[in-house]
Amino acid sequence: MKLTVTEQAANWYKDEMNIQNDQYVRFFARYGGCSNVQKGFSLGVGTDNPINIGAKTTVNGITFFIEEEDIWYFDGHDLMVDYNNETQEPDFNYEA
Repeated sequence: MKLTVTEQAANWYKDEMNIQNDQYVRFFARYGGCSNVQKGFSLGVGTDNPINIGAKTTVNGITFFIEEEDIWYFDGHDLMVDYNNETQEPDFNYEA
């Protein structure tokens, strides 16, 4: 699985979540909500230290990652996190 985060999206996380360089942002499966890849689950975002990284990328000094235990959620898709200028927030794209 490939995880991609654009610079604009990384900067949004820095500003909105008050994240400093050398910190981590985790994407994880959470129960409830709506998703294009898993019914009854949605994508959660938090600041955690990694334990068993399944996918990661570092952008603008921040390491974005998905734990191995959450890879199932993506159902064989890659995750592309971009910034949506219209909504002024991150946009999650699941790519086969």
